[in-house]
Amino acid sequence: MTHRPTTRSSRPRTPRRGRSAALLACAAVALGLPGCGQSKGVLFEPLASPLSWPPPPEPARIDYVGELRTDKDLKPGKSFVAGVGESLFGAEPAHAMRTPFACCTDDEGRLFVADSNAQLVHVFDLESRRYEQWTPEEPASFAQPVAVAFDPAGRLLVADSVAGVIHVFDRGGGYLGAMGEGVLERPTGIAVDSQNDRLFVADAGAHRVVVLTPEGGLIRRLGERGTGPGQFNFPTGVAVGPDGSVYVSDTLNFRVQVFDATLNPVRQIGSKGDLPGYFSHPKGIAVNSQGQLYVVDSHFESVQIFDRQGRLLLTFGEEGRGPGQFWMPAGLHIDAGDRVWVADSYNQRVQVFDYQPEAVP
Repeated sequence: MTHRPTTRSSRPRTPRRGRSAALLACAAVALGLPGCGQSKGVLFEPLASPLSWPPPPEPARIDYVGELRTDKDLKPGKSFVAGVGESLFGAEPAHAMRTPFACCTDDEGRLFVADSNAQLVHVFDLESRRYEQWTPEEPASFAQPVAVAFDPAGRLLVADSVAGVIHVFDRGGGYLGAMGEGVLERPTGIAVDSQNDRLFVADAGAHRVVVLTPEGGLIRRLGERGTGPGQFNFPTGVAVGPDGSVYVSDTLNFRVQVFDATLNPVRQIGSKGDLPGYFSHPKGIAVNSQGQLYVVDSHFESVQIFDRQGRLLLTFGEEGRGPGQFWMPAGLHIDAGDRVWVADSYNQRVQVFDYQPEAVP
């Protein structure tokens, strides 16, 4: 890995208003402004009519939770002084997503979103309701961040498909350097295998999956261009299951390939078609705690769920701009609680869903 000094200069700072709390309060009283404190809002407001899949009368397996578009959706609490400041000087402009390609969470309740066209990572702290933007330290920069993963060492890994590297940040946003230079061509997906202490990178430009050590050392290259087992045609996503199995969205072969923990091909899921269980453009993939595979299809504007044997269980989503609808979705993440996060790229948002396990009699 290429190391650079760890600093925080790329992280946004709250601008100084140039007024003390006392002056703001006095001004508010003098002008009769209503500047006052405000508690945190409800993060995800429930819909008037709950949305779930499959529709009633079948038992719900996926529930719509909500969405995030900008930092304002965090609905942070507001102090008296902050309220007065907004009354006097206006609110800060919202930080909106441009093209969210991928997302992941960490163990502290934060959501990280790789925004390709904005060339940054949005950081939404769902606990404190704070917002940040992370970028590499000069002279490094993002060219096209398209995938993110958080590892057990407390690092955020960001795949930059144009630069051909994985950028690495520490838990606080300090830039640690880049790895994979000279090894990766066009990385588009990352998965952390914590059981076996390795990283999997979907390298679409090389039509293979690259296996790295956590420090960026090359372990092996898996696959080549082709249509057979263990071969790929522009793979874009990779995921690791609870049993160590590796799943690769083999995008232009219109399938997901499954490998065991020793990287032997096991099966393929799906093929080209326009019916449920088939694919048009599979991209983001993830596996939940029960070993069920979720696959985003950016052309079908939907998410399909398969069991361990590759049998279709459920499909949710459709084309559109409303709740539970998608426009060119690209990335998908499942957190430790089986909550599902979908990077809804052209709708410029991340949508959130809850998985409801089947009731045990």
